[in-house]
Amino acid sequence: MPRGVLIHMGTLLRPHGIKGEVRVAWHADSPLPPDAPLWLACGQEPPRPARLLSCREHQGCLLTSFEGITDRSAAEALRGQKLLIDRAFLPPLAEDEAYVQDLLNADVRLPDGRRLGRFERLESPAGQDIWVILTDEGKEILFPAQPCFIQGFDTGRRTVYINPPQGLTEVYVGR
Repeated sequence: MPRGVLIHMGTLLRPHGIKGEVRVAWHADSPLPPDAPLWLACGQEPPRPARLLSCREHQGCLLTSFEGITDRSAAEALRGQKLLIDRAFLPPLAEDEAYVQDLLNADVRLPDGRRLGRFERLESPAGQDIWVILTDEGKEILFPAQPCFIQGFDTGRRTVYINPPQGLTEVYVGR
């Protein structure tokens, strides 16, 4: 088992080619740290170690290959799994940065201070980061997590401040 806190850095997508390479939706601005121990997690199962054999960029996408994954079928079995890295192997964050993991379950507030809901999870369909915000009424809001819509955050208070695109909240909750 890992010793430190594991950070979800990417999600494995579909296979690439027939030799076991896997596309990765990378959730970080920084590249994959060389020689960092990696872990894979599937659903609620405990993370298991994974040895990265190669990592390269191809047409704006990160392609990886892992020890023991040698064909398309084995790569397909990895689809949807989380790629985790021990926080100790990551570079220090700038003052205006945070790991998504540190923002999960945080209150989400609008520019006027009203609480919109709780940041429940991150999804990355087609490589686009989407925050799923759960309202107090149980409705899910799909928020495009682009810097122009994120005003800031306070990890100590577990609060994220957003300025969503015009009309987004009305579509979901009518406010």
